[in-house]
Amino acid sequence: MMTLNIHPEQRLIRFRAQDGFLITSHLVTGDAAATEALREVPILIEVHGLLGHFLARGTPRLLPHALLERGFCSLSINTRLAFAGQMDGTGIFNDTIYDIDAAVSFLTNEGFKNIFILGYSLGASMVLYWGGNRADPNVRGLILEGVHYSIPDSQQKRLGKWGSTPTYDELYKQAKAVLGNDPYNSLNDETVVIYRARGPSRKPIHDEIFTYKTWWHMMGPEAYAAMAYKHIGKIKIPMLLIRGENDPIIEDWEAAALARIAKEANNKQVRVSEIPQAGHDCMENPEVMVQEIISMFSQHTKT
Repeated sequence: MMTLNIHPEQRLIRFRAQDGFLITSHLVTGDAAATEALREVPILIEVHGLLGHFLARGTPRLLPHALLERGFCSLSINTRLAFAGQMDGTGIFNDTIYDIDAAVSFLTNEGFKNIFILGYSLGASMVLYWGGNRADPNVRGLILEGVHYSIPDSQQKRLGKWGSTPTYDELYKQAKAVLGNDPYNSLNDETVVIYRARGPSRKPIHDEIFTYKTWWHMMGPEAYAAMAYKHIGKIKIPMLLIRGENDPIIEDWEAAALARIAKEANNKQVRVSEIPQAGHDCMENPEVMVQEIISMFSQHTKT
């Protein structure tokens, strides 16, 4: 582990996932970082969205210090999908589970006992996949901001809406031809540009870039790890699903549908909250957003 002090209340810390991937993280604890009492206070692991990192706009950048002002700590991590990992082939969605494992292990080894994990946008799907396949006694709850019901289904619908080139079905055929029968371990990969993926023109702002391998594991029809509805029923700890009321990306039914699956699987500690006057980034209304998180802390922190 490597540590760099950049301010009395924050540190840059690097540690490795079990497969060797180097994770850069931003620990914000305030001046009392060494006190034993601090270890009892809730601390939030924050996971960024697509093409993001812990200094991206909105929630990843603003939330840590908003929490610190109210006496709470946070650890924001750069997963292997940070800094456009989807474009260089390193950002395999399934493997982000190891990045979250490493963050939880780091905080546990530091003595923190009340850990919550927040995922923003794509990060919410990463956190939900982690929660469906992991259990840690120090993790008290998950906060899912702007979570897709299923990333592959959302992308297929979006590409169809804008008439993408290539189409979703063409992408699947191309990826299968390049990656072969074992996409995860395939040594073959290529960069692919999807034109009109996010809008009606061929301007760069409406394009998406992946490698076939990163697309396969995040967006393809066999990207089961990115299908939240397949995993949420396995999570037994408290969850808060948050959506901005004006979110142009996540439809208004998605959070409620996911919560229903969790409750039908006998998790009664699931709540859905709509943040007024906010879009996909709920920190557009910071007072309400932060209060929702603090309420989650107060309800589920163990002493």
